[in-house]
Amino acid sequence: MGNNQLVNYTAAFIGGGNMGGALIRGLIAKGLPAGRIGVGEAVQARRVELANELGVRVSADNREIVEGADLVVLAVKPQDLAMTVRAVAPVLARRRPVVLSIAAGIRVADIQGWCGPGIAVVRAMPNRPALNSAGASALYAPAGLAPQQRKLAEDALAAVGTTVWVDEEDALDVVTALSGSGPAYFFLLAELMADAAVDFGLTRESAQELAIQTLFGSGRMARDSDGDLARLRAEVTSKGGTTEAALRVFDASNLRGIVATALKAATERGREMAQAFGNSTA
Repeated sequence: MGNNQLVNYTAAFIGGGNMGGALIRGLIAKGLPAGRIGVGEAVQARRVELANELGVRVSADNREIVEGADLVVLAVKPQDLAMTVRAVAPVLARRRPVVLSIAAGIRVADIQGWCGPGIAVVRAMPNRPALNSAGASALYAPAGLAPQQRKLAEDALAAVGTTVWVDEEDALDVVTALSGSGPAYFFLLAELMADAAVDFGLTRESAQELAIQTLFGSGRMARDSDGDLARLRAEVTSKGGTTEAALRVFDASNLRGIVATALKAATERGREMAQAFGNSTA
């Protein structure tokens, strides 16, 4: 979407925390005027911060912020979503905006139930690197949404990184396990690598700096490549060399199985959250 198109709509954010703030900054950087963005935020200090830093409209009243919006982004915790959406449902019914939820686990059917009939709902799963405009986000929309409605939602996430669409809503639970939680896995590996290097004689400062830069550089190499991760790994691995020795230990320890089990646990937890917080009759 070019900048000349961005000025033609109004966005409302319910929740101005880290992820909401990241999306707002991304949209402004892509050309959406701050005056066309409203933020409903319960915490006064956060409202003041957003207004002063970004120049957006802020209010403690979500209904006031949603009034007149073309895109409404739900950026609140899953356990707060039902109450939050029900409170603004009468306003949504008048304007009929595209509603974009970034709350983990909560299904489109539940959100539609809280919004009321006729509201276009899109779900998305961004990840924390969106705060640095390097996010990875997946989106799902049920059949029947117009292309322009899908694009409105997609552009909000594309403002902070890469986007993909999934065909089945259940796939978002896998996305949550992969890219949503994924940064923590990479940080853990880098942390453990640095700890081991310290045990073997490096200073903490040097080990941490090398681990962080290796994490960053590896991601950059993968991003700038054709995406063949197996080939990239093979290119770093010389036969009979140090990398091969380490990878053999990973294989012997069933790292592949450990990773699969971890992602399965995260996926199942996403589905549990949907059941716990998404029952539209609750």
